[in-house]
Parts: sequence; C-alpha cells; structure tokens
Amino acid sequence: MGDRYSFSLTTFSPSGKLVQIEYALAAVNKGVTSVGLKGTNGIVIATERKSHTPLLDDNSIEKVSTICRNVGMVYSGMGPDARILLDKARKSAQEYKRVYLEEPSVMIMVKEIASIMQEFTQSGGVRPFGVSLLIAGFDETGPSLYQVDPSGSYWAWKASAIGKNMINAKTFLEKRYSETMELEDAVHTAILTLKEGYEGTMVETGIEIGIAYLENTTTKEGDKIQQGRFKKLSENEIKDYLANL
Repeated sequence: MGDRYSFSLTTFSPSGKLVQIEYALAAVNKGVTSVGLKGTNGIVIATERKSHTPLLDDNSIEKVSTICRNVGMVYSGMGPDARILLDKARKSAQEYKRVYLEEPSVMIMVKEIASIMQEFTQSGGVRPFGVSLLIAGFDETGPSLYQVDPSGSYWAWKASAIGKNMINAKTFLEKRYSETMELEDAVHTAILTLKEGYEGTMVETGIEIGIAYLENTTTKEGDKIQQGRFKKLSENEIKDYLANL
C-alpha cells in the first residue's frame, strides 16, 4: 500500500506524508556536515570540503557561497540542486536591488528561496530539491541565521547543523553555544563542531567558512556608514584559526 505513494510527489499517503520529501531529507542526511552559529556581532557558517580522489582540483569545490553583499549560504545534500537555488537567489537579489536601490534583507532572501523549494513539492513532473540550506546574513535587524529544508519550511536558529553528522553536531553545539559569544568565538566553535565528526587531520583546504558582519564603509557622497557584509574566509585565514585551536 505504501509503495504506490512513494513515487508520487503530489499525493499524500494515508498517514498524511509526502514521501518524496522524506526521501529528499534522506539525501540531505548523506551530505557532508554543515554548521551555523549566531554571535552577538555576526554569523558564521562552515562546512567540510572533501574530494573523493586526490586527482580532483579542490578549488573547483564550493559549498559556501555569496548570494549578495550581505547574505550567504551553505548547503548539505546534492550540489547541482544547490547551484540552481543559488542562481535563482542571486537573480532575485539583483532584481530587488535594481528596484529598491539597496540590498535585500535576510528574511526576504529566505522567503524567496523557501518559496521556490515549496513550489517543487506540489507541482507535477518535478521533484523536491535534495538540499537543506543554512542562510546567514547581516541587515538592519542585526545578524540572522536561517535553515531551509526541502519542504520549503524555514526557521530562525541561534545555532544549527545539517548533513550526515547533524545529531552529534547539534549535541555538541547545545553544550558549547552561548548567546553572549562574539564572532571570533563563534568561528572557533564552528570549527570544533566540524572537528567532532571530521575524518583525519583537519587542514585549511578541508573546510570552508563564511562570516556575516557589520562593515564600516563610505558612500559616494563621502558619508561613513555601517553595512552588513558577507565574505568567505581565505585558506590563510582558516589556517590561522586552526593554529589557534
């Protein structure tokens, strides 16, 4: 009885489930571990970057990506699906900036991406996206961290983890996370969380880290202002953090 519902995306099973969404979550749980933490003055997202063969160029692997100036994301699950969502999010951010002459807020980008993912749970001839995302950014409301799942559901988090080592990572975060920690401490905690389930020796080429923070900048008129900024840490910056653990 249950098998006939497992192949249909748009038909609920007698238990009230869309089984294809559960399968999409299973794909997420096979992906590498990604974590995100919210500090008092910024957000950090981090993930493992592993290649299955030494012949692969590590620089071709990108899991932490910039959506717009103040918002970035990391994914666990199927890379090609994440790439499609990233492209759509970037186009949406550019359209918003062209109309309103400012960067979109984190919530606007989260709702946009979640709407796309939800649409693919009720349309014929498509399948759910096999990724979960951690979206981090800094806007006028401060630092924000959101998780978006294949169903299109999203939640705001103080700290979260997705991927194959999600349960152990969340348990570690529950013990180590503090609402009073600043960005530097959050970066160290994110690395330590990944290290809990990391196979082998952790090096700067084996992880990716992105941070969202408040940056001092100057307008075209010469006025000094503070704006949200998201950036990926370089391998040298990650190496320095690893040396200080």
